[in-house]
Order: sequence, then C-alpha cells, then structure tokens
Amino acid sequence: MLAAILNATWKPRKGFAVSKMEEEARRAKSGSRVWFNPSVRLSDVTAPSVGPKDLLVRVKACGICGSDLHMQETDAEGYMLYPGLTKLPVVIGHEFSGEVIQVGSGVSGFKAGDMVTAEEMWWCGECDPCRTGYPNQCLNLEEAGFTADGGFAELISVHQKYCWKINGLLSAYGSEDKAYEAGSLAEPTAVSYNALFIRAGGFKPGSNVVVYGAGPIGLSSIALAKASGAEKVVCFDVSDPRLQIASLVGADFAFNSEELAIKGIRPHEKVLEITGGAGADMQVEAAGAPDRTLPEMEKSLAIGGKIAVIGRADVLAPVYLESFQVRAGQIFGSQGHSGSGIFPNVIRLFASGKIDMTRIITRRYSLSEFGDAVKQASKRVDAKITVKP
Repeated sequence: MLAAILNATWKPRKGFAVSKMEEEARRAKSGSRVWFNPSVRLSDVTAPSVGPKDLLVRVKACGICGSDLHMQETDAEGYMLYPGLTKLPVVIGHEFSGEVIQVGSGVSGFKAGDMVTAEEMWWCGECDPCRTGYPNQCLNLEEAGFTADGGFAELISVHQKYCWKINGLLSAYGSEDKAYEAGSLAEPTAVSYNALFIRAGGFKPGSNVVVYGAGPIGLSSIALAKASGAEKVVCFDVSDPRLQIASLVGADFAFNSEELAIKGIRPHEKVLEITGGAGADMQVEAAGAPDRTLPEMEKSLAIGGKIAVIGRADVLAPVYLESFQVRAGQIFGSQGHSGSGIFPNVIRLFASGKIDMTRIITRRYSLSEFGDAVKQASKRVDAKITVKP
C-alpha cells in the first residue's frame, strides 16, 4: 500500500541529554531536541496487521495538521520544529476517518462497513494518569502519526477502543464523501473541545472569547465558542484567507495582527476596545507563538479570565504573574482530546448541524499528490487541506 513516511537522523542537540530509555527506544519526548534533517517520502509498504481487538480501516480522508508540517520543517540548525513525542520512521497523519474493512477476532461493537474516526492519543488505560482521569497524560502513550503509523496511507490498523462510529453523519451531510470529510475533522475539533471545556472549564454564555491563530484548531475553537453562547468572538491571525474563514465559522471580529501593527495597534488594544474595557473571559493560544500572544492576552484579561494554551512551540513565554493575581486569572495547558466524552460529543455536534467544520476545507489532494499538498500547506494560507487516499 502507499504511505507517507517521515524519517530523520537521531542526533541529540549539543548540551541536551536524552534519557537511557529514550536512547534505547529511539523515542524522543521532545522531537525538536533530537531529530535532525527530517524528510517525508511516499513509499509502497506492507499493509498493517490486524490484532484481535483491531479494526482495519480504509482511509477516506486525512487532514494535514500544523504538527505534520512542524515535523518536516527545521530550524536554522536543521532540527525538527515539532517539540512533542516522536518515534521515527513513522507513517504520519492523525486527523483521519475511513471505512472498516476487517475486524479482529475479539472486536465487539464494530463491523465491516462501519464509518469511523479515531483518537490520535493511544492511551494505555492502566497507568496512574489513565486510571485517575488523565488519558492524555498517559505514561505509556502512543500517538498515531507520531510514534505509531498514522493516516496518510491507504490502510491503518487501530484498536477498537480508540475508534468512534460516524455512521450518523451520513444523513447530516447527505453523502459518504462529505461525511468522511467531517469525520476527519473530529480530531482537531476534539482538541479544541478539550482545551475550552474540559481543561479550562468552559465559560458562561454571553462571555467574550478571543482566539489567536486561525488554523484548524483556532477555527474549531471559534465554532465551538460561538455554538456555546459566546457574545463576541475575536480572532487574530496574519493570513487574510484564514481570517475570512474565521468569520465564516463564527468570528464576529477577525483582524490581521500584522496590519494592525503597521497602524501602531496591538491586539490587546482591539480586545479592550471591543469589550468596552472589560477584557476577554476566555482566550485561546492556537497560534503556536506564546512568546508573542501571551503578553497580549494578559493585557486584555477579564477579571476571572482564562487562557487555554493549545499551540505547540519550543519557546519560552514571558508571563507577568501579577496580572493573574490581581485579576484572578488562570492559564490552562491542554494536550490531546481523549476521555470526558469529548469525541462522541463532537460527533453529535456535527450530526446536529450546530457546527460544520467541513467549511474550513479549502483544498483536496490524492495521496499520490501528498508532496504537492505539503508544499501548499507550508504557505499557511489554507485553513484545512485534506488528503484522500
């Protein structure tokens, strides 16, 4: 079968010490500190095996995520930009949906022909974090497309406990093609759901929400915030095409922060202007630039305001804690999307029509055109590029 495989050289940065376990397994907790000269190639590989509890899924749609790009892009020294858990070589891609074509001997609740999507966080269910309600912090975590083979392939094998049916999306979207596209967007939407409502505890209807970054995570945060009763949703990005889509999915105000800077206006000033000086009740870091966004957030923090950090970046962010003490503010780190009923809730939101994330798909490519898809995605002008094997 055809698959997009990421590989790189294991070469820890000078002065960075990897653990013995990381060294032996060639499994990095921080990819940006270890993997040198990454590259992706399309290859013919053997189809995955199917264990007793596995589903063999024919991939119908798989979205390109910012993380997929960061795993291929490098800094000035040639190291991978992605700072998270990685084990290479690996078939990349983690925002996927598809048709079940085979089930393992011990599978229950799924059958061939089912339409499914799947979690990217493959938690063990046995370690203390899993047992105490933190599956996204699993000590034995595997991640589809990062440490285990993912969705930019014709076939993928996934344990049934990570899979969710999307058969109900067929009637909502009117075609299998559209339903599979929606299913591939459940994962990034679930990431935003986890950050806003599980980790940060949500917000009261009528609140003001600000989102930094209009990529897929930022866009799904906007859609979820608007569907949940936010009075005003404000978005900042540097791409006008993405800002247009932000307005399409629910942003009341969408600003190009670079254009504001030319006029001598900073984002926090716009937020305070729009909210009558009250500030933002919920702010979302989905730009992966906390060194630039957090200072703006703290200057426009409402009393009792919250900041949910989703974007990934190997940088330090300056934070003036006095702002959070005086205004009773909070910062919540968020990773992943598993547990707490997140996936089924997102799928139900799609099925009900309360949010339609297929609106953010701006280009579609076949798997054989994967190289072209990555080149286009690297321009950072599209909201979501979807690959269809």
